Amino acid sequence: MIFTVQVKVMPLKELLDPQGKAVMGGLQNLGLKSVSDVRIGKNISLQVEADSPDKAKQIAEDASKKLLANPVMEYFEISVN
Repeated sequence: MIFTVQVKVMPLKELLDPQGKAVMGGLQNLGLKSVSDVRIGKNISLQVEADSPDKAKQIAEDASKKLLANPVMEYFEISVN
C-alpha cells in the first residue's frame, strides 16, 4: 500500500530561530502586535510504500533521523494518513 506521511520539522525550542525573529519583526512593523512568537519550520510530505501504517511511520522516522532533520538543532513529528 501507499501511505501519505507528513513530517513536521521544527527548530528546538531552546534554540534561537532567526527566521522566526525576522518574521516576528515584520509582523510587529505591520501593526500585528498581538503575535507573541513565531517559529519557522518545514512540512515534508512523503509517499511511502509499506505493508502497514506503522511500517510507513518507521520508514519516515528513519528518513527523518538520517536526512530530513538535524537532531542537534531540530525535532520532528510524524503523522501517517
